[in-house]
Amino acid sequence: MSERHAGRSAVVKEVPPVTAAGGLSSTEAARRLAADGPNELPARRPPSPVLLALRQLTHFFAIMLWVAAGLAWLGGLPQLAIAIAVVVVINGAFAFVQEYRADRAGQRLQSLLPQHVTVLRDGRRVDVPARDLVRGDVVLLAAGDRICADLAVEQIDGLTVDESMLTGESVPFHPPAGSTVYAGTFVVQGSARAVVLATGSATRLAHIAALTRERTRRPGPLAVRLAQVVRVVATLAVGVGAVFFAVALLLGMDATAGFLLAVGVTVALVPEGLLPTVTLSLARAAHTMAGQNALVRRLESVETLGSTTVICTDKTGTITAGEMSVARVWTPAGQATVDGTGYRPDGAVHPAGPDPAATRAAVTELARSAARCGTGRAVDHDGTWTPVGDPMEVALHVLALRCGVDVERDEADRPESRRIAFDPERRRTCVVVGPPGEETVVVTGAPEAVLRLCAAPGANAAADELAAAGLRVLAVAAGPLPPGAAPDAPAEQVEGALALLGLVGLEDPPRAGVAEAVAACREAQVNLMMITGDHPATAHAIAREVGLATPAGRVLVAADLPEDEHRLGALIDVDGTVIARATPEDKLRIARALRTRGHVVAMTGDGVNDGPALREADIGIAMGRTGTDVAREAADLVLLDDHFATIVTAIRHGRATFANIRRFLTYHLTDNVAETAPFLLWALSGGGVPLALGVLQVLAIDIGTDLLPALALGAEPPSATVLKGPARTGGLVDRRVLTRAFGILGPTEALVQLGAFLTVLLAGGWTWGVTPSPALLAAASGTAFTTVVLGQLANAAACRSERRRVGRWTLHGNPLLAAALAVELVVLGVFLFVPQVAGVLGHAAPTPLGWALAALVVPAVLVVDTLVKRRSG
Repeated sequence: MSERHAGRSAVVKEVPPVTAAGGLSSTEAARRLAADGPNELPARRPPSPVLLALRQLTHFFAIMLWVAAGLAWLGGLPQLAIAIAVVVVINGAFAFVQEYRADRAGQRLQSLLPQHVTVLRDGRRVDVPARDLVRGDVVLLAAGDRICADLAVEQIDGLTVDESMLTGESVPFHPPAGSTVYAGTFVVQGSARAVVLATGSATRLAHIAALTRERTRRPGPLAVRLAQVVRVVATLAVGVGAVFFAVALLLGMDATAGFLLAVGVTVALVPEGLLPTVTLSLARAAHTMAGQNALVRRLESVETLGSTTVICTDKTGTITAGEMSVARVWTPAGQATVDGTGYRPDGAVHPAGPDPAATRAAVTELARSAARCGTGRAVDHDGTWTPVGDPMEVALHVLALRCGVDVERDEADRPESRRIAFDPERRRTCVVVGPPGEETVVVTGAPEAVLRLCAAPGANAAADELAAAGLRVLAVAAGPLPPGAAPDAPAEQVEGALALLGLVGLEDPPRAGVAEAVAACREAQVNLMMITGDHPATAHAIAREVGLATPAGRVLVAADLPEDEHRLGALIDVDGTVIARATPEDKLRIARALRTRGHVVAMTGDGVNDGPALREADIGIAMGRTGTDVAREAADLVLLDDHFATIVTAIRHGRATFANIRRFLTYHLTDNVAETAPFLLWALSGGGVPLALGVLQVLAIDIGTDLLPALALGAEPPSATVLKGPARTGGLVDRRVLTRAFGILGPTEALVQLGAFLTVLLAGGWTWGVTPSPALLAAASGTAFTTVVLGQLANAAACRSERRRVGRWTLHGNPLLAAALAVELVVLGVFLFVPQVAGVLGHAAPTPLGWALAALVVPAVLVVDTLVKRRSG
């Protein structure tokens, strides 16, 4: 058995009863169809849109806001209640759209099965609907067919099957008689007669679909961190509100007034704008990433990318270009290199050696013969070459074209009279071309299979050298049809007089920019792992070429991986590891083992087989061009260009998003301090000092003036150092954020606010413990309100960076912030000078003294922020 076939996953099935040569009878087929059911993949009932919507409106943070809205309604503040409810609904709508799309994974698996299939029934060749196929049916396969069930191949004629969607291997498989081919794969070339082993839910394809459905996404890092923030804020808000209610009762306030006070304190501590700010910030980052070929399917995935600690990447089509091409040629006359990659007209052959002309002639003859031995072609469409057929054979045809060979003319001059298709046991292909009496035999295949047919000094060493370079090596030999042998004679007689033309080294070259992207991952301290279905030598060579392989990294064969999850994790948790001959189940186990060790795992994939692993990983990444619908639907991120470098771009934006969330969290928490301070002063004064801010004013600040600057902070572009050093995997709210919000910026705003409020009251004739006149209280309250808004304007500038001082950058770096601050000032004017709005909020425009005092908060916040940042370096 060939190495390729030996590495395929085995699926044990009960072989159906032996089928007669003429196939099943219609009666027996109907009986089996009734017993086993139609040949359809089991459909999973899609989640109810209603339930999805309710889920977005009933998570912990949403419930906390619903409670706040309910308290506001009971406290006689319907405007506040409605505003909070609108915030929850809008945010829920954003999240619902994303999850509704993401939960459609697996539904397009049905498209992988053909509508009709050719079978033998009642001794006749007939086309039947694929859903009516049953075990024991005799199926007739031809080039271009999609295989619709798991089949046991009985008779073959040059059969080649593309299994890449199931196995991940880039080279088509040549199944020998008696082997199994699986539903969902393609017949690339040749034909075969096969017997159905399994249909519908019993197929390997259905097994993979079931694995995909079983994998439920665990909450990502952002969800976990936000949940922590919400729990802390909720506990703090409710606790402080309860304390203020008790204090109000102790001070002799009636229960209704005390309840309203408690509601005000709770609302002041609840950042109502946090949830929509997070959602809109993620949405904007997702929009930016889409313009850079990274399509985000789940908004939360934006931040998860920034937390990634290990990337498990495929090789073919992601690290490499996904186009096989000839890189080097060895002939007895000399060697040649070939530039130009893939199936494009550019490129040339460069002979070397003592006689370049002789080498060129030898390479040209090799290319002519190799192209005739295969049927794959690069078809010219208006100057663009389109591959048709086996990728390796297309690469040989491209080599012939680059050598100036007119393959079509050669086919006309030397028609093919015999073809012996590739056989895994013989490991070579043979064709007989030329007119009768002038036949030439051409053989291509594995070096060890071809070299034993002909004398070739130095060829074995050359083959080893090419293989060591990570190239797939093919030997080409030719010779006249032996005297007395007929073209239809046994292969051993036909191949009796061969001379080696040379060796071909084929490669699937790395994409441009991958090496730089790998280096960026190393600088960002993101570990890299290659998981592929290809040969370990080929995979390791590519890994070395792009810099993914490291001295400490291992080259492992998936079949040798330990079963124990902890041992597996310890073995593979090394940067630069390469795992070859991997199956879908292997990728799933690898993702689980790495997550168990605390990694945030990004996993790439493009095939049906990759669905479960993409679900298991923290961030599933599918290929947009070559990937299946199933992989794309199961993924969190889709690479529109299938390029590894795009993953690095996405990680860069993910890290920037994490930093931005911390920015506007600091911004939000700062004004929570300023909003709570009036209630604290009232309680500590025993009611001797009136409240500087009311509940509606607090809401107006949170929703009316703070939201746009917070969103602008969420749009801060990535810094130049965002990919330097490891990902920040700590909490969104850590000691630094709390210190800046509650120990520096917040108290500064609060002190200036309360100072301005009390100064205006005192200047208006107020004395301690006396209720001020409504006009005086309104002007003083308007001053406090203005102070907080202006303080937040300065706070937004301070929050652009945790370390850089204001003045080290300009607003040109984030024009949205400049616009948001301008709008904030306009909204402030509306709140102060539109009588209807000011009346509802319960304040008036500040006096000239009030304006002067409120304006002091801007330099106060900026100076304090600068001093602290200078001290901390």
